[in-house]
Amino acid sequence: MTHFIRRISEYLVGLLFGVGLIVGGMTNPSKVIGFLDLFGTWDPSLAFVMGGAVIVSFIGFRLAKRRSFSLLGRVIMLDDSKPIDVRLLLGSALFGIGWGLSGFCPGPALAALGTGEWKAILFVAAMVLGSWLAGRIKPITL
Repeated sequence: MTHFIRRISEYLVGLLFGVGLIVGGMTNPSKVIGFLDLFGTWDPSLAFVMGGAVIVSFIGFRLAKRRSFSLLGRVIMLDDSKPIDVRLLLGSALFGIGWGLSGFCPGPALAALGTGEWKAILFVAAMVLGSWLAGRIKPITL
């Protein structure tokens, strides 16, 4: 029974996250590109969505650091900081370029898959391929 409750709660949290992305406009590529277009017709409304996400994450991580187990009994394991390296910088640059060109980032792209929009399907396919390739690239050292 515990396994079933965990799965249902995971589903509900994911559903809440996806609905939040949709309501916040993060699944609308033109809205995202409008937010990133600082020198054109800039739309600052997504700054409130991101600000809200930062606040919720900040509080959530502070609470998680005080606990060893989640509310459902799973062990909480927070990663330690890792050094900034070439892979991180390259990955961040590719993420930013992909976000700017497509108007999607991973979470909203997965939520937008439900619409059947070809841009979301293409983005997720490229994301999966990129993740697969990244796992096969040897670490680059300076």
